[in-house]
Amino acid sequence: MTAPESAQPSEAPQPPRAPASPGPFGARLRRALDDRGPLCVGVDPHAALLAAWGLDDDVAGLERFARTVVDALADRVAVLKPQSAFFERFGSRGIAVLERAIADARSAGALVLTDAKRGDIGSTMAAYAAAYLDPGSPLFSDAVTVSPYLGFGSLRPALDAARAAGSGVFVLALTSNPEGAEVQRATAGDGASVAQTVLDHIARENAGARPLGPVGAVVGATLGETGADLAVNGPLLAPGLGAQGATAADLPRVFGDAVRNVVPSISRGVLGRGPSPRALREAAAREADALREVLG
Repeated sequence: MTAPESAQPSEAPQPPRAPASPGPFGARLRRALDDRGPLCVGVDPHAALLAAWGLDDDVAGLERFARTVVDALADRVAVLKPQSAFFERFGSRGIAVLERAIADARSAGALVLTDAKRGDIGSTMAAYAAAYLDPGSPLFSDAVTVSPYLGFGSLRPALDAARAAGSGVFVLALTSNPEGAEVQRATAGDGASVAQTVLDHIARENAGARPLGPVGAVVGATLGETGADLAVNGPLLAPGLGAQGATAADLPRVFGDAVRNVVPSISRGVLGRGPSPRALREAAAREADALREVLG
């Protein structure tokens, strides 16, 4: 397979600063989903996918991949979700590629959800918040994924930073990996599951926000009936569609009355059509149309 044409990577790319967030995240996300279709495309440049695209597993291949995806999709999909780990594995040059991808995608109109799954306490959590949610940071994103399993209160620096910047956070609640149940389905002293406790915290953070609050939950689309109250007045990121087995038709069963707030996330189902930009765009359009039929 022929690799897509692109400029050679620079030694130290300096990404343009993307615009600050014009308004609350929940309102911007609702507008993007309504205008562009209910689709989040993951940007996951793992080694096997780079090889499938005819690219080397190095910084040059990473940069060519990221530029191709952003150029093909950022002006038409609602959300792009770069997985930070696949950039971090190349060190500082990989992070530089991520910085440019974030800035270019936001400049083209896509919302960028950086999938970093950060979670810590005190000044360390504040530093993570500054990295992804401070408008002055080169990694500044419209939203970031975070882990609540040091206690929901440990996320306070990120929650406050997101609110101040007009950004969002997506909190891991009911993930699609089987191991997640060990923690998420465990029960607290009041009999509620850990996942429900997290969801209740999210609902309190979003109270009174319209049309959506800035705090979302990550809930796997492969889970079937969750038995949880997903009415958190915030977006529900739903990984697991496509290669992991879930389909658009599964979403009403998983999310029930909250299905309108779902942000379906697909990676390989779109990226596997590359490296042709046209094929990427066609795949994203098909997925968005299928999801729109279910979600409205």
